[in-house]
Amino acid sequence: MTVSDFYLAGCVVASVVTSLRWFRVAQREHYLPLSATRFAIRWWKRGGTNSLLFLLAMSAAITSAWFPVASLITAVAITFGPIGLGIKGRTSALAWTRRLRTLTAASLFLIAAIFVIVRQLNIRSIGFAVTALLVPCFIDIALTALKPVEQRMARRYVADASTTLERVNPIRVAITGSYGKTTIKGYVRHLLSDTFSVTASPASFNNSAGLSRSVNEHLTDGTEVFVAEMGTYGPGEIAELVNWVQPSISVLASIGPVHLERFGDLETIVSAKSEIFSTSRTAVINIDAYGLASEADRLQASGIDVVRCSSKDRSADVYAGYEAGLTVTLSGRTIVAGLTSDAAATNVACAVAVATTLGVSDDTIAKQLANLPVTEHRRQMLKSPTGVTIIDDTYNSNPAGAALALQTLADLDARRKVVITPGMVELGSRQASENRRFGVDASLIADDFIIVGHTNRAALNNGARDGTARINLVRTRNDAIEWVRANLTSGDAVLYENDLPDHYA
Repeated sequence: MTVSDFYLAGCVVASVVTSLRWFRVAQREHYLPLSATRFAIRWWKRGGTNSLLFLLAMSAAITSAWFPVASLITAVAITFGPIGLGIKGRTSALAWTRRLRTLTAASLFLIAAIFVIVRQLNIRSIGFAVTALLVPCFIDIALTALKPVEQRMARRYVADASTTLERVNPIRVAITGSYGKTTIKGYVRHLLSDTFSVTASPASFNNSAGLSRSVNEHLTDGTEVFVAEMGTYGPGEIAELVNWVQPSISVLASIGPVHLERFGDLETIVSAKSEIFSTSRTAVINIDAYGLASEADRLQASGIDVVRCSSKDRSADVYAGYEAGLTVTLSGRTIVAGLTSDAAATNVACAVAVATTLGVSDDTIAKQLANLPVTEHRRQMLKSPTGVTIIDDTYNSNPAGAALALQTLADLDARRKVVITPGMVELGSRQASENRRFGVDASLIADDFIIVGHTNRAALNNGARDGTARINLVRTRNDAIEWVRANLTSGDAVLYENDLPDHYA
């Protein structure tokens, strides 16, 4: 082995080790192209240590043009950095699925090819070091190249699901919105369960792979209603789902800044979510949400039956609001009044609209509303072994849901109230302002405000300073849990608001 080959071996080993880190990020980000590079930039910019480590790696790579041994400094830096982003994750380890194995093979083949080419050129050491530094970029190139291949493979499962839907032929209900989709899906299934045989897509299975899997594995002969949750990261995705699911009743429950950095603006979100109505005979719309009152008018003018839902307008087709308890009216007639519940009113209204559209009786709806299911990790009330009340809202990551969770905490009769959060992400240009606002609101309700991680630390901290809560900064959620165990006792309450995957800083 020549000296040059020794430097090559060091950079190759470093590339393989660090690629495991970025494969995990890509998997957590649903294999979206550019995800590895985007998070690599975030992590290398995070804090003084990682910035200095990246500067060292870059400087060493450049210096290796004159002093080849410096390439090993780059190799060591990328093997151990960015510090804080481990190869083995806290929230989820690498799952060696077929798709990840394919990505791994394609990425490592590309990286190996680059190393071979560099070895033939007169830029060996600097070429080796730069190639190792650019591993996240090569993974993103592989993700981009594999995207059409994965789409073609997915069509087979979609075709099977489409055939199953045609054979079983249930009534198909589709639900979308910036938030509230999973909760409304659970409410719809519950309200219909006494009248129909109902199958709903599980958990947050709301993309093409998840929905086709839901149909292929769960839809059985005799199913009368299939309830499908539909999500999207951009225009056109819901249209593809609707094309084969073919819902006759569709629900658009909310519009908000969730995934705003991907959509750009709220108008684009309205347009993308409204793709859900292309095959519908009935459109259920929360007219309180941004842009949806006019969308309801547009759809009605096109000939679709529109059911308008509201928690503000009592003249809406379905009204749900809190007046000494939950009150629900259908076209002016009261279904329930004064019901004890902490469900979001518009979520209830949308679910009731689906049930009444399918002919469920008022009496049955009223009976089922009395015991609506609680969605896991969404304002779920628990009690710790030491008697601390826990509000588990770790699956909510939007301003409206966060506000509801804070209100739930405010309404509790607790001696000491604590909010633990890493803040909200993917809110685009509104991320800092929304997190600052949450910090203000939380610090006016809580006695202690625990900020987890670095992603939204500055915005949350700035907001919390306007309130009265004691502010604590911790590195991870586990650190926050240890703080709770050490400081809270029976009669205290804690709200866990959101829980970011650990590939966020």
